[in-house]
Amino acid sequence: LHGSPLTDAGLALLNPALSIHPSLVALDLGDCMLGDEGINLICGLLPPDGAKSGLKELTLSANPGITSKGWGRLAIAVAHSSQLRVLNLDYNPLGDQVAGMLAVAVASSRTLEVLDLEGTGLTNHSAQTLLDMVENYPTALRTLILAENNISPELQQQISDLLSEGEEEEEPEAHEVTAREKNPWICQNNSSSQMVLMTSGLGDSLLAETEM
Repeated sequence: LHGSPLTDAGLALLNPALSIHPSLVALDLGDCMLGDEGINLICGLLPPDGAKSGLKELTLSANPGITSKGWGRLAIAVAHSSQLRVLNLDYNPLGDQVAGMLAVAVASSRTLEVLDLEGTGLTNHSAQTLLDMVENYPTALRTLILAENNISPELQQQISDLLSEGEEEEEPEAHEVTAREKNPWICQNNSSSQMVLMTSGLGDSLLAETEM
C-alpha cells in the first residue's frame, strides 16, 4: 500500500480484514498520510503474547503526520511484540526524543533484527543512546540504518562494530537457522556489510548486492 493516500480513515476500513488475515506477515504503509489514530490500529497487529501470529515486517516510512505520542505508543507495542523482526521508519521527523523511546523498545524486544532510521532527524545525542544500548544490553538487533542523519561517522562505525561483534559471538546453530529462513532483510553481519548499510539507503537492490 506504499504511497496510497490511505489516511487514518482508510486504514480503519481495512483494519478488520487485516486483523483476521490468516497469514499476513509484512505490511508496507509508507507514505500513506497516516496519523496517531492509524498507529493505534497498527499496534493491534503486533500481538504481545504470541497467542496469534502478527506482523514480522512493518514499514511506516514518510508519514510525517504521526506525532511523538503516536511513535511512543508504537515503541511500546514493538517492545512487547512477539513476532516483529523488521521495522522501517525512515524519512519521518522522529528526532532524538523518539529515538530514545525506540532504543528502549529495541532493548526490550526479543525479535527485532532490523531497524531503519534513515533521514529521521537524529543527532549524535540519540546515536550515543543507541550506542549505549547496543554496548550494554543484549538485543536481537543485527542491522541499524542511520544514513542521512546528523551523526558522526565515528559513532556510526562504533555501533556497526558492536553489532558485528554480537553476530560473531552467536552460536553456530543460530547461523544455521537464519540461513534456513533465507530472510532477504537479514544480512550477514560483518563490518563491511554494516558500513554499506550505515552509509547508504535501504533498497532491495542494495541489500541484494550486499548479500552477494
